Amino acid sequence: MNPLLAMTAGLTAGGTFALFGVLLTIMSRLGKVVNFSQVAVGVFAAFMAIRIVPKDMQPWGSLVVGMIVAMLLSVLIGFIVAKWLGDASVGARSAATVAILLGLYSLSNLLFGTHPQPVLPPFKGPLIQTDWINISQLAVVTTIAAIVVAVGTKLVLRYTMVGTRLRAVSDRQDAAELMGINVMGLQLGVWAVTGLIAGFGIAVVANIQASDASSMITIFIPSAAAALVGAFRRLDLAIIGGLGVGALQGLLTAFPALVLLKDWVPILVIVVFLLWTERKEVWDVAR
Repeated sequence: MNPLLAMTAGLTAGGTFALFGVLLTIMSRLGKVVNFSQVAVGVFAAFMAIRIVPKDMQPWGSLVVGMIVAMLLSVLIGFIVAKWLGDASVGARSAATVAILLGLYSLSNLLFGTHPQPVLPPFKGPLIQTDWINISQLAVVTTIAAIVVAVGTKLVLRYTMVGTRLRAVSDRQDAAELMGINVMGLQLGVWAVTGLIAGFGIAVVANIQASDASSMITIFIPSAAAALVGAFRRLDLAIIGGLGVGALQGLLTAFPALVLLKDWVPILVIVVFLLWTERKEVWDVAR
């Protein structure tokens, strides 16, 4: 296969990684939590939607229902974290979402099984296809969604009163409460919006990335790698990281001898980032 063709084909997955990388970064910045359950929430909601929405209303009906279910489930998780772990460390709050991830994973296996599900993707097929490149509709949709979410978040945080309050809660929660800011409401709002977008992200990639719940939940790993590229702070670098991981995975499929390394790309990105961060800290101490 042409390497350039393989790289552009990999952007289909890269757009998804970029979108969820942005969501993980938003939750880290505003929710003070690395939300390990983010993808699992979207997967559970998307697969629940195809069970309750009639086939003649799919895929758009299941897309809308999946987004709503994901939002409600995310708000429930956010309430648990904010109510009982409000004063806990970032590590403790993140660990709680790991437990929720494992619970949703087990529940998905019980309800949906490990077999492929009949999910109809709303966007399928190539948008641009030549002998040298292959850019799918899904790659464009998810990448645009990631950019819109990132830009929208920056604009809200910089130019709106809600954004000012969100930054206050993120920086000094106790002080924000003393100022009369509705901390719980703002935090649940962040969980609701990210849950809604997660439901959209999974609904549009279902049956393209994978067609069973267990496999789709593993999308979290490359998404976390994308967020790590931006150090869970930079939304733009999270997008670049997600697209880069997807493109590199696609590139490896062009070489039969290296194709088995494709799934190791996110792990390598995570390891390299952690080593670089540790090295930087050592240099800072030495100076």
